[in-house]
Amino acid sequence: MIHIYCGDGKGKTTAAVGLAVRAAGAGKKVLIYQFLKNGTSAEIAQLQKMNGVTVKSCSACKSFTFRMTEKEKNKVRAEQNNMLLEIYISMNIEKNTVIILDEFFGAYNTGMFDTDLADHIVKDAGKNIELVLTGRKPDKKFIAAADYVSEIKAVSHPFTKGIKARRGIEY
Repeated sequence: MIHIYCGDGKGKTTAAVGLAVRAAGAGKKVLIYQFLKNGTSAEIAQLQKMNGVTVKSCSACKSFTFRMTEKEKNKVRAEQNNMLLEIYISMNIEKNTVIILDEFFGAYNTGMFDTDLADHIVKDAGKNIELVLTGRKPDKKFIAAADYVSEIKAVSHPFTKGIKARRGIEY
């Protein structure tokens, strides 16, 4: 089944992490791939300690895409394309597994990985895989393919008041 956590509100990754914890608690294998994130978010250390949970992030991603040079973008694209290949292979081998693609839509919408391969991953998600996609502005084709779609709406956010992201709350 395909799950989507999308919208402009805080909590898309948090919801996916909650599902990861639940699935791991039920003995399922969980693979988390973070696009456009370098693995420094506070939840990563705890997730890596959990049995059955594997987390992979993009070490080359050091900044927001709009701040990256073309050379930096190419390095991120290469690493994230390798992640996509690994995901595609895992999908075809693993059974009873949750695969979370965090910030999938951000990477997809900015061309920061091979969108054709990403399309194949979503299209080929099998019955034995729970595929979870997070991020803002999913294309209608992803919404149509999904079994679950949860939209997280920003009603209020500290950022609009000039409050910076806080470790352990926003990241």
